[in-house]
Amino acid sequence: MSFLDDIFGKKSVEASKLNWNSLSSVSQLDTIGENSNNKTQAIFKHSTRCGISSSVLRKFEQQFDGPSPVELHFLDLLKHRAISNEIASRFNVEHQSPQLLIIKNREVVHHVSHYDILGDDALKFA
Repeated sequence: MSFLDDIFGKKSVEASKLNWNSLSSVSQLDTIGENSNNKTQAIFKHSTRCGISSSVLRKFEQQFDGPSPVELHFLDLLKHRAISNEIASRFNVEHQSPQLLIIKNREVVHHVSHYDILGDDALKFA
């Protein structure tokens, strides 16, 4: 990975210390909704071309000392814009990037975007 890739956010989520689930199909939203009845789900919407999104993602990951208290899902907006559109429609939340959505019992109970993801204790809704 080159220096420029790191700056512009081309870092792979697979290299993260967090156990991200890659969100790559609309059908996974059904599973996320179903699973949210038993365990809180979180969707992190990320643009790999946005410096703010990359910065927020890095800092978000650094906040964890251990495993996440929620099941984490990662959406690459450039590869899967249709999924982002479906999230906005299904959960009645305006699209933003970066954006973190907390889902319990098939509903978004909290959502934040940009640097508010870091300043807000979003996972307290878990």
